[in-house]
Amino acid sequence: MEIYQSLGVQATLGIFSHIFFIGISFYAIQAFRLEQLFKKGRTFQIQLIYILLSIAIGSSVSNFVLEFTKWSRQLPYLFS
Repeated sequence: MEIYQSLGVQATLGIFSHIFFIGISFYAIQAFRLEQLFKKGRTFQIQLIYILLSIAIGSSVSNFVLEFTKWSRQLPYLFS
């Protein structure tokens, strides 16, 4: 596999991983009742908090998974 093709596959995998985990975290965050923490009638701010929290959590989880897979692929170099 060429170096450019490998970089393209890694970039595509990273993009889809981030989108996937952001979606999963958005779905999971909806189980919390965050609207009780806000004043009534502040629906835009509540929706914004849901989106920002899901991006922060999803990106962190995605970075962890991608780094973990990168490190696991590098482990054979330890024993060679």
